[in-house]
Formats: sequence, structure tokens, C-alpha cells
Amino acid sequence: MQLKILDQTFAILKLPPTDPIPSWAWQGEVFSVTRTDEELSIVCPSECLPDNERFEYLEKDWKCLKVEGILDFTQTGILSSLAKPLADNRISIFAVSTYNTDYLLIKSRFMDQARAVLEKEGHTFCKERSPRA
Repeated sequence: MQLKILDQTFAILKLPPTDPIPSWAWQGEVFSVTRTDEELSIVCPSECLPDNERFEYLEKDWKCLKVEGILDFTQTGILSSLAKPLADNRISIFAVSTYNTDYLLIKSRFMDQARAVLEKEGHTFCKERSPRA
């Protein structure tokens, strides 16, 4: 499976379920907002968080792995092929699935270890672009 590490660093936070969705929550190129009867859960680039606001439930410093390509709904085991080896190596994830693909958020300090674990399992990573001269 081809994976890509997104450049941005992300934050994950929880607000009360009745709060309105804040306008800053959808400012990034990649974000996720989920409302249930128990919470309003937001994943967004850390740079989108307002400086003047404090949150009771906030986790910062997450990097994001994107499964490249569009996944077919008949494909099975995609998320588990990533989550299981990471769990076996005590690397926690926060998964977000979209219609097209899956994203795994991993604490930044574990990203190098996660990459090594997933490469050992046969997953490949997109070549990172070199800076332009």
C-alpha cells in the first residue's frame, strides 16, 4: 500500500456536542469534523487553532499518514493492515476515514518508528519532494 506523510502538524480536540462548528475548524486543506450526541470532534491543522482560546480536551502534535489512491468499498482489511502492526509496536493512532481513503494520525514523536514498522510490513511511502533550488 502506498502511503504519504502530510506536511502539516495536526490537532485533535473535543467540544460539547451542542457547540456550533467553529469557522477555524474548516480552514485547512485537510480537516475532519464529526458530531455525535456525545461530542463535537475536530481534527485540523494546528496552525488553524485560535491563539486566544483554551480547550479542555485538546491533543496537539500529530502527523498524518494518507493512504494514496481511491479505495473501493469492496476492499477489506486496509485499516487493519496499518493499525495492527502499529498497535503491536505500541504506537497509538487516531483514524479518519473518508469516502475515498483513510488517514492515520500518529503522534509526531512516533512517526519515524511508525514508518519503519509499516515499511517492514511491505507498505511504501511516496517520495518526498525535494525543495526547489
